[in-house]
Amino acid sequence: MTNPLGAGPRQGALPEPPTGWPIGSYPTYAEAQRAVDYLSDQEFPVQDVTIVGVNLMQVERVLGRLNWAKVIGGGVVSGAWLGVFIGLLLGIVTGGWIAPLLIGVVGGIIFGVISTSVPYAATKGTRDFASSMQLVAGRYDVLCNPKSAERARDMLAKLAI
Repeated sequence: MTNPLGAGPRQGALPEPPTGWPIGSYPTYAEAQRAVDYLSDQEFPVQDVTIVGVNLMQVERVLGRLNWAKVIGGGVVSGAWLGVFIGLLLGIVTGGWIAPLLIGVVGGIIFGVISTSVPYAATKGTRDFASSMQLVAGRYDVLCNPKSAERARDMLAKLAI
């Protein structure tokens, strides 16, 4: 999922389908990740391993109903946080703290209310709910380079015992 080492495909390279032999198939990403972590703990060369999500689905989870009070309230809160940040930056530049902070918060609230109210009004009631989108797979296959796939498959078989 993440790459703390910064290594990976060449910058600007075209996407390529994954290659390798299947060494395991799991219903959740956490289980596939656990399998690769197990291989890593056993000193297996995990750079030969790829986790592939199969049968991708876009899932929209509905969080709740939206109304004007929630939209404006959310705009006030997010705008106030932005305003605090901008106010603190202004305070560093100008040397004062109270006035820049107040100006930043008030300006942030105004900006936050406008930036949340305009899109909500534009929907004209056709989307009165909040949701979050997620890309999930029906299953997660773990693939490995053919040269070490059999060894990896044997190691994962021990994990299942």
